[in-house]
Amino acid sequence: MAMSAEEIMAAKEKARASRGCDPEQLVNFYDSWAETYEKNVDSLNYQGPKLVAELISSHFSGNPAEARVLDVACGPGQFAALMKERGFRMFSGVDYSEKMLKEAEKTGDYQSLEQAHLGTDPLPGDADSFDVVVLIGALNKHLVPFSVLRELCKVTKPGGLICLTKTNYKNDDAVQLLALEKELKQMEDEGLWTKVTVTKCDKYLRNAFVENMLDDEFLCGYVWLFQK
Repeated sequence: MAMSAEEIMAAKEKARASRGCDPEQLVNFYDSWAETYEKNVDSLNYQGPKLVAELISSHFSGNPAEARVLDVACGPGQFAALMKERGFRMFSGVDYSEKMLKEAEKTGDYQSLEQAHLGTDPLPGDADSFDVVVLIGALNKHLVPFSVLRELCKVTKPGGLICLTKTNYKNDDAVQLLALEKELKQMEDEGLWTKVTVTKCDKYLRNAFVENMLDDEFLCGYVWLFQK
C-alpha cells in the first residue's frame, strides 16, 4: 500500500535524527523508534532485508530448515519473516536496543534474542556455530564499527555464509566505503573468508536528507556475500 506524504516525511525525520545521535544516545533513540521502525523504513523503500534474503537463499546449498541463522542488529525482526518464506526456521537475533528486541520477540520467529553493544560486547554463540550470519543496514560509523566483521566471521561455521549491507550516504561515505572495502579485502587476504559476490543497488533507500518529501532521489547501497 502506498504511503502518504505525511508518512514519508515522518520516516525521513526519524532517519535524519538517527544520524544525529552520539553513541551514548543511540540506545535510547532506537528504543523510542522500535514500535514504528518497520513502517518507517518501509515508507523509505528500504531494500536491505529483501536483497539479503534473496541472495542468501540463492547461494545456500544445504537444507534451510536445519540452518542456524544469526541476525546481527536484528531490529524488530523483519529479516526472519523474509527468510521463513524461503524455508529457513532457526533464528537468533542480537541488537543493542531492548525495545527492538521486544518487537522481534513478538514475531515468534526467533529462538533466542540477546542484547549487546556491537563492536564492544562479544556476539552470542560459540565459534563456528552459525550457518548464516547477516548484518543489514547498521554497518557505519554511527551504529556498528567495522571491527565487528571479525566477530561475524568467528561465529560462522566453515563453509557458512556471511552477508553485509551498507547504505552509501552521499555526505560522508567516500572515506568510510574505502575503509570498509580495505578491511573486507584484508580479511580475504588473511584467508578468513572468500568473497562470493558484491551487488550495488541504485535504489536501496529513499534519500532521507532530501528536503522535498516527494522527491524520488534514492541512495545506493552495497550488499556483500562471503563464504568462510
